Amino acid sequence: MSVTSKRIRKAVFPVAGLGTRFLPATKTIPKEMLTVVDRPVIQHVVDEARAAGIEHFVFVTGRNKATIEDHFDHAPELEATLNQRGKIKELEELASDLPGPGCTSFTRQQAPLGLGHAVWCAREVIGDEPFALLLPDMLHHGGDGCLAEMMDAYNNHGGNLIAVSPVPESETHQYGIVGVDDASEKVSRIAKMVEKPKQGTAPSNLHITGRYILQPEVFDILATQERGAGGEIQLTDAMLAMLQAGKPFHAVRFDGTIYDTGTKLGFLLANIAYGLERPELANALKAGLAKLA
Repeated sequence: MSVTSKRIRKAVFPVAGLGTRFLPATKTIPKEMLTVVDRPVIQHVVDEARAAGIEHFVFVTGRNKATIEDHFDHAPELEATLNQRGKIKELEELASDLPGPGCTSFTRQQAPLGLGHAVWCAREVIGDEPFALLLPDMLHHGGDGCLAEMMDAYNNHGGNLIAVSPVPESETHQYGIVGVDDASEKVSRIAKMVEKPKQGTAPSNLHITGRYILQPEVFDILATQERGAGGEIQLTDAMLAMLQAGKPFHAVRFDGTIYDTGTKLGFLLANIAYGLERPELANALKAGLAKLA
């Protein structure tokens, strides 16, 4: 049964991280601009949000991230050169990737105080609206699109939603984990949330995958929240406070593959998986991989 809820129009993308795990590549290039095949990681995530119906894209940036802002703008010299050379297909592809005028906002996170703080930095742009939050490191590959599935669940349940996916029991201590009423269901009510539980204590094997739909009340909690693990303002702590206050949360299970492009292995695997989907690359890529095996 559908519920009456405010429509999700805006999405937040926290892109202020330093990308230290990819040094020296990220010394001058934002980690979000590293390419999976021929599209920056952040473009893949924005594509997912746009396909789900998002209309306004809010980037929480930091110093040395101007390249991201430039990526989502026109490049007059490049476009003029492509036009002169008759590269119409490339011109059309560049145009199709651009959000419309006034559909992007960029706000600064001046200090590395964690995901919760990054979300709070977007409060003035989001206003009193529910919003989507997408972590750009996490590429959700396969199916109908993770955020699109969450939008469907939101239309039916409202409230707050978190994308989850199963991990081996031996790895639950590495993630934020949720306990749900029925782990076999695509959408299930969340009863418990734990950030990196001790081994053997996790309420389930469903880990939080970096896609959220949140109500604006989260900003009020983040505004006064004390620092948690790692000396940072943790989003999980704020969500747990909302859950304990009786705010509804549902888990939406993502059944595709998730690539953490913030790790070297995840980044390499993502390039292979996305490359194998490209007809012009697939056969040659398979042959090249076979030679390396």
